[in-house]
Amino acid sequence: MNAINDIPHTIDFAAQIPHDAVRMYVMGDRAVSDEVATPEDIEKMRLLVREALEAGAVGLSTGRTDNHRTASGSATPASEAMADELIGLASAFEGLDYGVLDAVSDFDFVAGKDRYEGEFALLRAMAEKSGRPMSLSLLQRDQCDYQWRDILKSVEQCAADGVNMKVQVAARAVGIMLGLDATFHPFMGFPSYKEISHLTLAEQVTAMKDPERKKRILSEKNEPLAGDGSSIPPLADQLLAHIDMIAMRLFRLGDIPNYEPPKADCIFAEALKRKVPVLEAVYDALLEDPEGKTLLYFPLYNYGSGNLDYVEEMLNHPLALMGLSDAGAHVGTVCDGSMPSFLLQHWGLEREKGLIPVEKLVKMQAYDTSKWMGFDDRGSLAVGLRADINVIDMKRIRLKKPVMHADLPGGAKRLLQETEEIGRAHV
Repeated sequence: MNAINDIPHTIDFAAQIPHDAVRMYVMGDRAVSDEVATPEDIEKMRLLVREALEAGAVGLSTGRTDNHRTASGSATPASEAMADELIGLASAFEGLDYGVLDAVSDFDFVAGKDRYEGEFALLRAMAEKSGRPMSLSLLQRDQCDYQWRDILKSVEQCAADGVNMKVQVAARAVGIMLGLDATFHPFMGFPSYKEISHLTLAEQVTAMKDPERKKRILSEKNEPLAGDGSSIPPLADQLLAHIDMIAMRLFRLGDIPNYEPPKADCIFAEALKRKVPVLEAVYDALLEDPEGKTLLYFPLYNYGSGNLDYVEEMLNHPLALMGLSDAGAHVGTVCDGSMPSFLLQHWGLEREKGLIPVEKLVKMQAYDTSKWMGFDDRGSLAVGLRADINVIDMKRIRLKKPVMHADLPGGAKRLLQETEEIGRAHV
């Protein structure tokens, strides 16, 4: 925080305490997910969290999902933390009149509702122990379609009982983008693709356009990629192994991105029309751009209805916070830093049904977020408050397609997305 503060900057930064990093710092090699923290470990972690909060950190985040993996492919350190550890960390907030908690959890949706109730009770206990606001990520998952409504009911009960809890809602489906230049694409586990995976993108495109190589790749099966030593989550292997089914929800993102595509536009439907195997239709779509930069969009969560109707219901819930606009992780598969612009464009102007008043959308992004985080010096246009005023012509603003840039340390790549205005473009 001191280092950031010493860098000349014109925007404000907020620092959140990551549970994983605190656990690693205290427990070292014992910080693997299946290791139970000792009372001494928990006390050391509590003191560190308290020190960070007193230094100005805005809160604590914990992740309890199997979809996140370390660089070595193992579960993240805090993903299976026990109740004593979570409650101990929450106790670091006692006596403070600021600070928030955030959590993401799978709620063990495969295991059933009994496990869900235990997991939610644990997160509620964290909020109660801290005495501070807590937000939970809210997603509709096909594997347990009803669960997001159960979470809302549980959060409503918390509010009724005086426990300050809300949900973070994405403005669109939570999905990934697949492409030859992205982190994932459907053929990365195929033996004949692996032979050329070390080549430049241009060389890969040339090789994949060779009829003989195409024939070989399409005749092969995906070899598992996840496992020991791999940062690829098991979910990726599941997707690659069931590409025919996945193609029913796989779309071209397009030069003008469509984040609510109709089912009729999926690649599975295209394969049926062309009377070709689904895998071949996916292969051809990836190579449509001469430079191999085609992006295919796979809306993983929040799209079980084949549209954003579930998201509409979530956004309009009184306990919803607009969130999950991820711009700092998974940067080779998602580009969700554009979500605030998408919220205005799609929900304020373009959607055929369920439009939300622009005033409410701005309030969700500015006032609601500021108040929730405890930033009382901003969030609305009022005398004495900080404010960045944006004047937007809603009928002229539009998101451009994401583009891959190799501008991270070590030449690592990330997807960036600009907004477009007639005659001008800006990030």
